[in-house]
Amino acid sequence: MIILDEQLLGRNLEQQIAAWYRGTVRFITDLRPNSVIKDDAIPVLLRQMSEPTFVTINESDFWQRVAIDRHFCIVCFTLSDTHAHELADELRYLLQLPLLRTKAQRMGKVVRVSGTQILYYTWNDRT
Repeated sequence: MIILDEQLLGRNLEQQIAAWYRGTVRFITDLRPNSVIKDDAIPVLLRQMSEPTFVTINESDFWQRVAIDRHFCIVCFTLSDTHAHELADELRYLLQLPLLRTKAQRMGKVVRVSGTQILYYTWNDRT
């Protein structure tokens, strides 16, 4: 399951991702409708899902700040709001990499994608 951050609403990214991703694509707002979801509540919501991968362009609020555990993955793109339309293609490329190809390989990681650089840390190793 891929969960998109709320700032990605209204861009048809869920449809673009669903065209190549076999699992479910939802927005974080679908997990708790009709309420404001603060960034610190997102890990709590993700823990309630089955192995979700949360995708955001709000990397400054998640990279090296989020409480990660082995039951979910967070992918932070450094794309600006005006370049958010590129996210579906970049995510597809990212999820084809051997390190992140399967849910089992992604779980417990926070990934930062910036230009040609991909960094990550895991729930048990913050190096």
